[in-house]
Amino acid sequence: MPNSQTNQDVSSCDLLNYYTPLSGVFDEMMTTNGEVRPIWRNFINHLCSISPEEMKRKTLRGNQYLDDAGVFYRQYGESGTQERDWPLSHIPVLVAEGEWKNICEGLSQRADLLEEVLNDVYGDNTLVRDGILPPNLIASNPEWLRPMVGSKPRGGHHLHFLAFEIGRGPAGNWWVLGDRAQAPSGAGFALENRVATSRVFSDYFETENVERLAGFFREFRQALINLSDNSDHILGILTPGRMTDTYFEHAYIARYLGLTLLEGEDMTVENGEVMVRTVRGLKPISVLWRRLDSLFADPLELDENSQLGTAGLAAAARNGKVSLVNALGSGIVETRALLAFMPRISKKLRNEPLKMPNIATWWCGQKAERQHVSANAKNMLIGSAMTTNLPFSLDLKKAIGELTTNTSSSTLESLLESEGEHLVGQEAVTLSTTPVLQDGKLTPRPVTLRVFACRTADGWQFMPGGYARIGRDNNASAITLQQGGSVSDVWIVTDQKVEKESLIGKTGSAKHQERTRNLPSRAADNLFWLGRYAERAEIMMRMLRAYHSRFAEYADPGRPLLKLLENNLTTIGVSAHYDPLTKIIEVINSALNSAAQLRDRFSDDGWLALKNLLKETKSMQTSAPSSGDELARSMNILIQKITAFSGLIHENMYRFTGWRFLSIGRSLERALETSSLLMNFSQPDMPAGSLDLALELADSSMSHRHLFTVETQRDSVLNLVALDELNPRSIAYQMLEIKNQISYLPSSVFDSKASKLSKVVKQSYSDVKALKPETIVNEDFADLKTKISSISSLLAHVYFN
Repeated sequence: MPNSQTNQDVSSCDLLNYYTPLSGVFDEMMTTNGEVRPIWRNFINHLCSISPEEMKRKTLRGNQYLDDAGVFYRQYGESGTQERDWPLSHIPVLVAEGEWKNICEGLSQRADLLEEVLNDVYGDNTLVRDGILPPNLIASNPEWLRPMVGSKPRGGHHLHFLAFEIGRGPAGNWWVLGDRAQAPSGAGFALENRVATSRVFSDYFETENVERLAGFFREFRQALINLSDNSDHILGILTPGRMTDTYFEHAYIARYLGLTLLEGEDMTVENGEVMVRTVRGLKPISVLWRRLDSLFADPLELDENSQLGTAGLAAAARNGKVSLVNALGSGIVETRALLAFMPRISKKLRNEPLKMPNIATWWCGQKAERQHVSANAKNMLIGSAMTTNLPFSLDLKKAIGELTTNTSSSTLESLLESEGEHLVGQEAVTLSTTPVLQDGKLTPRPVTLRVFACRTADGWQFMPGGYARIGRDNNASAITLQQGGSVSDVWIVTDQKVEKESLIGKTGSAKHQERTRNLPSRAADNLFWLGRYAERAEIMMRMLRAYHSRFAEYADPGRPLLKLLENNLTTIGVSAHYDPLTKIIEVINSALNSAAQLRDRFSDDGWLALKNLLKETKSMQTSAPSSGDELARSMNILIQKITAFSGLIHENMYRFTGWRFLSIGRSLERALETSSLLMNFSQPDMPAGSLDLALELADSSMSHRHLFTVETQRDSVLNLVALDELNPRSIAYQMLEIKNQISYLPSSVFDSKASKLSKVVKQSYSDVKALKPETIVNEDFADLKTKISSISSLLAHVYFN
């Protein structure tokens, strides 16, 4: 053990006073004699040294990290979907290094076996021919993709990244509950669990010999690079999009590994090759880590109703033009019924028994198995044969109900007889328990481990840790997040000193260069609109502040200047008095939506600042008065927050192509808004105070006082707010910024279209430069707004469509 605390007595620890392992259940921390297992003693000693108040502070620190990082899961219900806080159980699950090696050895054999099964069912089909697998288990399986039969994946392997759900039985043996080959999730969440838990127990984690995770991801990234046939090609992650329950993880892993996050619409297949739509034109992609289920990947050959995939992707994979991780159709090995045949398959294909058995399963399409399930039904879970869900999922009764409504069967026996090939029986799951902290006490709860493996040049490598799922109560069916379960970190504890590892440094910089250069068109579009929405929200806040500070002073909404301001607020969709923050919240939500689709490219600080801005605005909507000085002060707070957000994302972003689109969006929106306010507040017949108001809305009052010794005059205002290139709020400054940024955008593949865009931008800039403050009329601003809008349309046509 790592230190001398190993043999210390922990029996007097208050946290253990109420901890009682469940009868007949293996407990990870405590033996049946009430002794803390050796692997846990150091940690329990440390835990017992922490006061309840300090423990509360520590857990809050971990939760705050998760909240700041934006970690969430999406919960589905009858009323729709909701983003929920990440339910971290702060006590890690501890596994000894020796036991972990045995787990990895058993699962490595299983990973090879799953590869061989896929080779067979999409190749020679000997398992069916020799009677090991029933033909209809393959032919009627929705995960068996006929278009992929006979194809050999590029690189020679179907499987490159796997997850295994394992649980420990009452005797202490580990069992495989399910295989995850379709699009295994959880690796990114495992990383976040580790960061959060190490912050809760920072003083302990730094000194203990707990295996680190970075090396696993470094090896996997190198494996992805090795799959590519060209260092200039894109390596990507294919996600269903931000409405999937694991989208946060997709974005997090993409950022962590330096991969490009893609949706189906980001890609097209041309001349048999998969290409990514980028702002530099179509760029080839060599490797795609698929987090989208196979059926949805190609509407041309698979599910024609899918709006998530890319037409032609199946053919490209079949013809060896792209490496998919994992191959299309690999989800068939997740099928619950297949577990019933895995022992025989192992003996047939490898001439050896399974080193780690899976949960006992009986397919009810065979007479002897039907009779066994019927006779032992009270000790079994009975459900769909073709589902890929785990045994403790609550959909089993639903599956039985659906079958029952389609038949006249009234008893289980008759149902098994008529629908047996659609059903399996599985041994009732009795999971081991692990301690969780509840109401200041340790309490046993059922646990499963999700173990991750990646294929490398040296064989299967396993993440030295994993992703533990913890039951909400002692019922194993409540272990999933959707049913109220929680998650925790998994610590592999060793006797040897553990080196601190980092993802950085073992691979070259080529992928970084590729990722920053090949910006997907959809990402550029969202960056552009993020800049616009942020600027749009700010002008709304400034106008509301201007209105209500004057309303508090005059107490007369009928005054001409207030009426003018109110009309302008109405024009942009803001009510001066009735629920004035509704439109601002709508615009901030739009900005948040754009940022949500950029999580792989958007900093945690920027994301947190935007979410806090929305939270603050909603809070003001319910608590702030609807008018007057207090509302004006509320707008002061929001303006400070949104300018801080804009400054954060504008100044801290790496100056690559994406930043240019963000800057163009920001400048374009500011030029439009400034043109509108000068049209409305700088004309000779405007009410008294309009020019000062124009300066205030353009945040240029102080600059005017420093630059002009005269009182506010129309010419001086127009000179400063419209034409002065040194004023970062002026129209001329924005047009110069747009011109400069567009000159840096890629154009070689868009020469004709980009040339037209560049010409319009240069002409618009020249038109502004040609204006004179003494001769400017409203038509000039209207014409300028039309040109700015045309720039936006042309930009979208060249780079986003």
